[in-house]
Amino acid sequence: MYKKLINAVLILFVVTLPVLAQPAAGPVVTLKSYLSFDRVNAGSEVKLAVKITVADSWHINSNKPKEDFLVPTELVIEGVKGAALASVAYPDAQDIKLEISDVPVSVYEHESYAGGIIKISDSLPVGEYKLVVKLNYQACNNQTCQAPTEAVDTVVLKVVDKTESVAEVNAEIFKNIAISYTAPAAAEVSEEDSLFKKLESSGLFISLIIVFFGGLALNLTPCVYPLIPITIGYFGGQSEGSTGRLAMMGLLYMLGIALTYSVVGVVTALSGAVFGALLQSPIVILAIVAVLFGLSLSMFGVYEFKMPDFLVQKTGDAKSGLFGAFFMGLTMGIVAAPCIGPFVLGLVTWVAAKADPLRGFLLFFSLALGLGSPYFVLALFSGKIKKLPRSGVWMEAIKHIFGFILIGMAIYFGLPLLPKSFSGYVLPVFMIGSGLYLIIFEKAGNNLKGFRTFKIVLSVVVIALGAFLLVPEKINSIAWEKYTDKTLEAASQEKKPVIIDFYADWCIPCKELDKLTFSKDNVIAESKRFVALKADMTKSVSPEVEALKNKFNIRGVPTVILLDANGKEVQRITGYMPAEKFLPLMQQVK
Repeated sequence: MYKKLINAVLILFVVTLPVLAQPAAGPVVTLKSYLSFDRVNAGSEVKLAVKITVADSWHINSNKPKEDFLVPTELVIEGVKGAALASVAYPDAQDIKLEISDVPVSVYEHESYAGGIIKISDSLPVGEYKLVVKLNYQACNNQTCQAPTEAVDTVVLKVVDKTESVAEVNAEIFKNIAISYTAPAAAEVSEEDSLFKKLESSGLFISLIIVFFGGLALNLTPCVYPLIPITIGYFGGQSEGSTGRLAMMGLLYMLGIALTYSVVGVVTALSGAVFGALLQSPIVILAIVAVLFGLSLSMFGVYEFKMPDFLVQKTGDAKSGLFGAFFMGLTMGIVAAPCIGPFVLGLVTWVAAKADPLRGFLLFFSLALGLGSPYFVLALFSGKIKKLPRSGVWMEAIKHIFGFILIGMAIYFGLPLLPKSFSGYVLPVFMIGSGLYLIIFEKAGNNLKGFRTFKIVLSVVVIALGAFLLVPEKINSIAWEKYTDKTLEAASQEKKPVIIDFYADWCIPCKELDKLTFSKDNVIAESKRFVALKADMTKSVSPEVEALKNKFNIRGVPTVILLDANGKEVQRITGYMPAEKFLPLMQQVK
């Protein structure tokens, strides 16, 4: 501690006595400023790049020095009322060791680039303006520091009428700066702001109720559909026990979903990870497949899924199935997690901003209870199969049918791990095989004419559906290109509007967009004036996806961003949107 204090006094001493500093031959820091467009429209944005040249043997403190008493470097603009610096990107700093300090200092040396986004006010009149660019800094060498000062440059900002086009310039310069236009769409801001205001103005109890009904509405999104056959398959096979016990199983199943969903949601909100990205992890996918396949084996009588005997003794009548129901609910919470939409995105953002894990957990738990409530009812309904008249071993055939449902869902979730060359054939072939098995080899219950007819009809339907899925489906779609920075830059140079679809292989709503929205003739026709780019977010832990997520502020998939001809974001869609709503948004982009 004393050594650090002595260092601080030493540095402050040389800072306050600049006469002791050896002046550089000429200015220590010089600036050269560039704009990304030759002219700009009022109400738009333009990038600013600043080339910073530091004289040899000198350095300047970084924007975030490691010691509080050091003066940070700061980029500012002045001289034009109606032009504001909205965001700034500073160079990567270097840590160097000085003779006057025992700890490394964070600095900029030699040549580097800073930049930012300048927002132009709608009210700024047409004309040419001299924009003053200033860099506030403190220069030091290995022995001493100069007094804090500034370097100044000017650049001409030409504002033109909104009807006039603008051209991109200085593209080579801006390759050195990691900054992009990130203005959110007006619709997204209003959706989130509306949620923020409701939660801010309500007490915790009212907030939990609002979020509960929001979770209930999530059941209308495509990514929770797989929970329906899984729930039916598991609870439909529970042919023994009282209705009260079946209700307890349904409650534990719902609580398992709620617990996992809330934990995933809070971790996502506080870490900034792509919402639902767990489903891109092979380990998580294999775990889900193993649980579903393991539960299916219990339907075929391979084993009985129950709690350990010592726990059974302590819990009285809590026998087989309760532990399995809760454990499956924990797994299904991950299955439900990819659901993303304006409501969930708003909640994720709000929880992240509050940085209150307890409140975030309660809100997401309430959201997940709303999501899981219909599955509690479905569990009771599915279990009522046990109330049907019993006649020998026909109930075993029912359990086998539900066992095949669980295996089918295990295959469905495991498809992303299989090679795309044959992954599309695995599930249809299994469906055909299951149907043939039930007709040819499953003899249980054949003495009941009504049940035998039901089993044959069901099997034929499954076989026919499997055969239909084997037929290659040709879907017309937008002419997508793979997203790269170069394709986006080329679109900007051509002055074309852009559609960017951020998707993942594990994302069910992404597939819904492809099949039901991007395949419509009117959407395809409108897309021809756009450059259409697909950005793959499947491997969310990769550096490439992390860079995309940060560049475009992606919180979940699907996310579709519409950029105008100037490269400015004008619309952002999260979650599934039907073609009749998506088309007008495309038509508004100029």
